[in-house]
Amino acid sequence: MRSLPLTGADRHAMLAAIGVDSVDALFRDVPEAVYQTTPLPDLPTHADEIAVERRLNVLAARNRPAGAGPCFLGAGAYRHHLPAAVDALIQRGEFMTAYTPYQPEISQGTLQAMFEFQTQVALLTGMEVANASLYDGASACAEAVLMAGRVTRRRRVVLSGSLHPHWRETVLTATRFRDVEVVAAPVDPWGHESLTARLDRDTACVVVQNPDVFGHVRDLTPLAEACHAQGALLVVAVSEVVSLGLLPPPGEMGADIVVGEGQSLGNPLSFGGPYLGLFATREAFVRQMPGRLAGATVDAEGRRGFVLTLATREQHIRREKATSNICTNSALCALAFSIHLTLLGEGGFRHLAALNHARAVTLADRLAALPGVELLTPAFFNEFTLRLPKRADRLVKRLAARCNILAGVPAARLWPEHDELGHLLLVAVTETNTDEDLDAVCRAIEGSL
Repeated sequence: MRSLPLTGADRHAMLAAIGVDSVDALFRDVPEAVYQTTPLPDLPTHADEIAVERRLNVLAARNRPAGAGPCFLGAGAYRHHLPAAVDALIQRGEFMTAYTPYQPEISQGTLQAMFEFQTQVALLTGMEVANASLYDGASACAEAVLMAGRVTRRRRVVLSGSLHPHWRETVLTATRFRDVEVVAAPVDPWGHESLTARLDRDTACVVVQNPDVFGHVRDLTPLAEACHAQGALLVVAVSEVVSLGLLPPPGEMGADIVVGEGQSLGNPLSFGGPYLGLFATREAFVRQMPGRLAGATVDAEGRRGFVLTLATREQHIRREKATSNICTNSALCALAFSIHLTLLGEGGFRHLAALNHARAVTLADRLAALPGVELLTPAFFNEFTLRLPKRADRLVKRLAARCNILAGVPAARLWPEHDELGHLLLVAVTETNTDEDLDAVCRAIEGSL
C-alpha cells in the first residue's frame, strides 16, 4: 500500500478550493516541450527495496572513485588527504544538526566557529575582513562582481580568459537579468593575456584567477595598480586554496575582493559538492559584502561572546537594503575547513603547499621530457598544462580504461567549443600522489604517445 495520506476526495476538494480542475493545471507555466510524457527507459514502474538497492549498487559500481588508482584530476576540484579527525568532529550532534544562529545566547559554538573561520580566511587571503562562507567558489565569484558594481556604481565587468569557465558561466547567469555588461577576454592557455588595455572609466572590476585555470601563476600587482588608476576593483579568484600556503596572498598584491573555493581543506571531492565559497574584502567595503559576518563582543559581565554582526539577505533586513539573496553559508563545510587548517597549523599548511609544488614540478619535468610533449606553464603551483601530439580527451579515456589512471582534465572538456584546445591536458598533482603514481602515469602516457 502506498503511504499517501490524502484520498482522491481530499485532492478534489483542494483543487476546487484553489480553482483548478487537475494537478496538471498547477504546472501550466512549464512548457509542454520539456515534459517527459513516456516512461523512462530501463526503469521499472515499481520494485521492492532490496531490488532497488541491488540496482543502485550496480549503477554506483560504474563510477570510478578518485582514490581507486593514480589520480591527476584538478581544474577546480582537488584530491587532498583529509585527517580522520575532521569527519569525527563535524559529525558530532552539536555541529551536524546546528541551525542558523538566530539566537546568539544558544548558538555560541556555531558563532565562534564562524568567527574563527573568518579569521583564517582573512589571514590566508591577506584581506581585512571575510564573511562566514558562501555556496562555492563560482557563486562567490558572481557575488563579487555584483558587489563591485554596488561599490563603484559602474556596470562594466572584465573577466580574464583564464578564469575557470564554470565560474565565468556562473557570473553570466547571475548578471543575465541585471544592468551589467560582461566582457570576457579570449581563452589564453599560454599566459600572454594583458587585461590592462580592456580597462576604462566605466569598468567596475576585473576578475582574474591565480593560479589560473591552466595553472599559470602571476604577480598581480601591476594589474591592481592599473585597475585602481581607473577607479575599478580587482577581484582575485583562487580555486586551489592550498596555493595560499606558498604564494603571496592576493591582498598583498592589491586585490580589493578575494573569492575562492575552500574544498581542498576538510572537504572530499564528493562528485562535485557540497563545497564552500570563500569571500574576503577590504573593511571599507564591508557593508556591501554578501552573506553573514560573525563578530566578537563582550556581555554585560565582561565575558567574551559572539554574535551575527551583519546579515545581508532579505530575510534579515529590508529588501531594498539587502546586498544578496544568498541563503546558506555552507557552515558544516566551513567548519571542516577550519578544523583541517587548525590541525595543520601555519607551519603544516606551508609544508603541505611546498610538498604539492615539489611533486608537481617533478612530474611536469618528467612529462615535458617525453617526445612531442610541451609544457605551457613555466610558473605554476600544483597544476600545469601540457600540449600533447595527440588529442588529450582520447588519451585520458584510453588510460582510464586500460591502466586505471585518471591522467588529468582535457581542455576540450572545459571548452568544447574551442577545437584548437583539443591537444591540451590539465594535470594536477597533490600530496596524495605517490612516487609509484608518477611512474605509472609517465609510463602510460609515453606508451600511448
